Amino acid sequence: MATSGNKKPTQKKAAGTSGAKKTTSQAAKKPASQAAKKPSAQTTKKPASQAAKTSSKPAIVSPENKKRAKGFRIGAVALWVLAIAFEVLTILIINGTMYLGENKMLYIIIGLVLDLICVFVGSQLWKKANHIDPCSKKNKLKFFLWNQMGVIAAVVAFFPLLILLLKEDDLDPKVKKILSIIAAVITLLAVGTSIDYSPASLEDLAQAKDDSQVYSIDGTAYWTMFGKCYHFNPECHTIKNSANRFEGTVEEAFEANRHKPCSYCASEGGEDVFGRVDLFSSDSDLSFGEFISGSDISFSDLIDRTTSNSSVDAAA
Repeated sequence: MATSGNKKPTQKKAAGTSGAKKTTSQAAKKPASQAAKKPSAQTTKKPASQAAKTSSKPAIVSPENKKRAKGFRIGAVALWVLAIAFEVLTILIINGTMYLGENKMLYIIIGLVLDLICVFVGSQLWKKANHIDPCSKKNKLKFFLWNQMGVIAAVVAFFPLLILLLKEDDLDPKVKKILSIIAAVITLLAVGTSIDYSPASLEDLAQAKDDSQVYSIDGTAYWTMFGKCYHFNPECHTIKNSANRFEGTVEEAFEANRHKPCSYCASEGGEDVFGRVDLFSSDSDLSFGEFISGSDISFSDLIDRTTSNSSVDAAA
């Protein structure tokens, strides 16, 4: 009896201890799994956001230039609206709704000229804004319409007026003929001066900024008064004898409507690419000291840059 009585408590204790083991094992498992899950979720999210921030490249167009371009575009739109207002007033004078006396022809010509001035200035502002903050050419239709917005404004501001002049029967035939010719010439001027014949793209600006780190000493671009290209070497044979030579950043070259790279000094394989030119040549207009005096690069850095480029050429 004594032995049987002693077995039950030991079984209970064993059951109790096994239950305790189960609860402790479950309690040990749950917090461990939860603790393992929570930090892993946190550790995977935070580095991803931090990596995205650190890997983000600087903007191709600076915020300051975007702000300037926006101001030019607002001014262009305001002038185009004013041009349409002058168009409406001129139409009212043509059809007799607005009577200003016997000098009807004079007032019509004044209205046409004011219309032309507003369209012309507005289009130049729009083109300048597009050179400062160019549009991407990935969407070809959008790229075309965005850069030729001045042409659209010129068509809206002149074609209805021109059609009305041609159909107006109340005007004297001689006066009608003279006004029609003047309106046609002004319309052609407005459309022709509003066309952007060489629009810049966002991709062109990005490529130029990348090339400036490869083909120039300090990222400086050079251009001339009547040239169409930007240069990275002031000793390029196409500009070294130019009397009027400008220099600045790549963005400033694009703003000056110089957004095509020189095939000699700003393109791969060009014969005047920095490193290929003999800076010590007697044919050079600038001495070596004069060449680097306006640059932040040191003498040793320049020599290293030149010798490294020469070694690459030799290896090629």
